[in-house]
Amino acid sequence: MRRLPPLKSLQAFESAARWLSFSKAADELFVTPAAISLQIKQLENYLGAPLFHRKTRSVQLTEEAKAVLPLVSDGFDSLAEAIDRLTQNEASGVLTVSSVPTFAIKWLLQRLPHFSRLYPDIDVRLDASLEIRDFDRDGIDVGIRLGVGRYPNLTTTRILNEEVSPVCSPKLLSGAHPLRTPDDLHHHRLIHVDWGKVSGQIPDWEMWTTAAGIDSVRIGHGPRFTVENMAIEAAISGEGVALVSHSAVADDLRAGRLVKPFDLTLKTDIAYWLVHPPKNLRRAKVKAFCDWLVAEVEADKGPASSPL
Repeated sequence: MRRLPPLKSLQAFESAARWLSFSKAADELFVTPAAISLQIKQLENYLGAPLFHRKTRSVQLTEEAKAVLPLVSDGFDSLAEAIDRLTQNEASGVLTVSSVPTFAIKWLLQRLPHFSRLYPDIDVRLDASLEIRDFDRDGIDVGIRLGVGRYPNLTTTRILNEEVSPVCSPKLLSGAHPLRTPDDLHHHRLIHVDWGKVSGQIPDWEMWTTAAGIDSVRIGHGPRFTVENMAIEAAISGEGVALVSHSAVADDLRAGRLVKPFDLTLKTDIAYWLVHPPKNLRRAKVKAFCDWLVAEVEADKGPASSPL
């Protein structure tokens, strides 16, 4: 017989130790901080030794607790994997993918039928959101994020570099003020993307016009959208010229809904990243999706752009 303390107490300790916070552990486990404190106190009584140094506004692990935390975390990971395997026939067919909205709508959505044909027993649940999801708490298997790749404790794979160019409706190439040179932009509205909390070098019209060597355009005016896909739709409708990523408009360019009026590309240090906790790759459905996505991106890449 294994000598084990109550599972709830171990779970409270593991969560609080990872966060170094009773309140964050309470949020993760959907209980109160007082309940976390009580569970940890019961575990300390069971073990006959303290696990935390409690201070006024923070807690720190004892040396003994630091030593055993990796073992406890691995134990919960193994337990979760075992439960996942036991419920495979009922639940493991659902794969939850969290993605930034523009990548989900403009790139991933139309390619998912191909994945479904290859893996008919895996049902993809697509969570398109700008919010950073918690993989364990929100039940996320794999994520697609936009940034510079700094995602602590996650396995990351760069899938698409972020390169941007101006795009517009074909009808803006003719009329009273046709777009022929970058200077012609001063006759048209600039459509902006508000990238929010994305870290790294954020591409904007100021960067592009500086690289293009023009100063005749009023870059501070024009509509702003918090989702890149909305800016793309505004450009398709002829509302102005949008500075957006190549990956997001590739299909619209091929279909003729949009055109690139200038052959000027701006590179940035941000990219789309495939991210997931290392343990998730043990699941066959996660590995299948990750391998498929990387292969799909590689197959879809066109000729390299000529950056500014």
